[in-house]
Parts: sequence; C-alpha cells; structure tokens
Amino acid sequence: MSDPSLSGGLSGLPGLLVAGGPVVGLLLVLSVAALTIVLVKLWQYHAVGVDRRRAAGEALRMLAQGHEAAALERARAAGDPLSDLLARCLVGRRQGIAEARIRDEATRHGMAVVAALRGWLKPLEVIAALAPLLGLFGTVLGMIEAFRKLEGAGARVDPALLSGGIWEALLTTAVGLAVAMPTLAALSWLDRRVERLAGDMDDAVARVFGVDLTPAAPTRAPATRRAEEAARPHPAHALGG
Repeated sequence: MSDPSLSGGLSGLPGLLVAGGPVVGLLLVLSVAALTIVLVKLWQYHAVGVDRRRAAGEALRMLAQGHEAAALERARAAGDPLSDLLARCLVGRRQGIAEARIRDEATRHGMAVVAALRGWLKPLEVIAALAPLLGLFGTVLGMIEAFRKLEGAGARVDPALLSGGIWEALLTTAVGLAVAMPTLAALSWLDRRVERLAGDMDDAVARVFGVDLTPAAPTRAPATRRAEEAARPHPAHALGG
C-alpha cells in the first residue's frame, strides 16, 4: 500500500524523490543543467550584443548616403557582431579587395560567430528530447512494480495498492514533461535569436555590395503637364458660366 505520508509530503523535494524514485532524481539533475545553460546563454547573448542592431542600421544609412568613412567609424565603435561584420566588409572595400574575397571572408567570420553563439544549445535539445522519455521509462518501471505488488497480494487485493502504485508511476511522466516543455521553449527562443542575427548578417553584406533597385517616382515632362492643364476644364466652365 502506498505510504500515506507521501501523499502529503510531495510538496517538498524529499517526498518527490521518494515517490518518484531515481528517475525523478535524474530528471531534477537535468532540469538544473538546463536552467544553468539557459542562464549562461542569456548572459553571453547580452554581453556580445546579439540583439543590438541600431548601430549597424545607422552605418548602412550613412553608407547609402555616400559617407563611407563615417559608416566605418560608426560600425567600428559599436562592438556588436553585426556591426563588426559590417566594419570588416567596409575595410575590405576601402582596401580594394575583390568583392568575392570579401564575401567569402564575411561568410567565414559570420559562420564562426553563429557557431559560437549556438554552443551548448545541442545539450538543451538533448535534455528536451530525453526528459519525456525518461519520465515514460519511470512510469513503466512504476507500473511493473505496482502490478508485481498486486500479484503478491494474492486474493487479498486492495484497490488502494493499485491506485497508489499508478499515481506514483505517473509522477515520473509529469516531472519529465515539466522539465521538457520549458527547456524546449527556451531552446526555440535562443535559437531564433541566433537565426535572426545570421539573417541580418547576410542582409548587411548584400547591402554593402548591392545596388539600390527601388523604383523612383515617375516625373512628367513640362509639356505633358501643360497639356494636362489645358485639357482640364476651367472652374467657370464647369459651373456653366
């Protein structure tokens, strides 16, 4: 029969460990590891400046206006990954290096930055995938133990024996899902920030060497404007005067 003291003691960590067994203990270790990785990555992204794009945008606007030297100074002073890549491209262009070589170097540098920012995201992915499986494994072990006790009871079957064993077994699945869901959400959010930075890097390189193809507003010749004004009815004529 399930120990009644466990029913009231699950609010604490010792009761949770006793009821769930070693599988819950392992899941709690994985949850601490996942939380540590997420906090470290948040600190890294903040220190590096993953989400800082204002300086790079200002530098690209200066470049579009023909102020290449000012754009380079602005990009150099920012210190974030996007501005650093933009500064490298501008330095190469000012030195007369071939565009293909600058693009290759920008691609190599960008891939190195993205790889560094994606470090330790793979363990988060493993934890998010492994936690529900471990929870299910613990549930299967708990159900086996519950039915083994039920068999050992023989003809003196107590329904509380089976029900207590089942909820203790299902506890591991609940803990596994509780670890996996926030881990998966954090992983998706962190990876999205890196993907956005990679896309902005590609866009910055393309804007450095690209051509502005924005269509200009059509201008009408003076003769065309005079013909349109002559064909427009006079206000007096429009009133029948």
